[in-house]
Amino acid sequence: MNKRIERCTMAAAMAVGSMAFAGILSTVQAGLPPVQHQGAVEYVSGGIGLDESEAMKAAAKDYPLALTFAAQRNGNADYVANVGVSIQDAQGKAVLQATAEGPYMLVKLPAGNYKVSATYDGKAQEREVTVRNGATARAVFEWK
Repeated sequence: MNKRIERCTMAAAMAVGSMAFAGILSTVQAGLPPVQHQGAVEYVSGGIGLDESEAMKAAAKDYPLALTFAAQRNGNADYVANVGVSIQDAQGKAVLQATAEGPYMLVKLPAGNYKVSATYDGKAQEREVTVRNGATARAVFEWK
């Protein structure tokens, strides 16, 4: 009889734990902006507000490329939005042309070398990035 109670108690504990984990996961996903697609490329951009920025940071591990955008204003670096982003593969073929709707953009790309161009307030910057399987390449764009 004790074994039966132990099994029921264990099953109940596992069910409660699973529900708690699902609640945490859905809370993080709830703060994430909608995933967008352009051709075979999946991306998400945003990060305005604490909940959304925390969700973007948590989701970065699932994306091979993470971009961050900021600008110097009055001696302080502030995050910026409405940044034009263009990504080309090693052959110069455009793989993504989008506008970052917040200071963070996460992009799912196959492993390879890419040129990322970001334009804010009419000023463009470029970065060369190498995307590797199982890792997140990061590029920060800061306008002065």
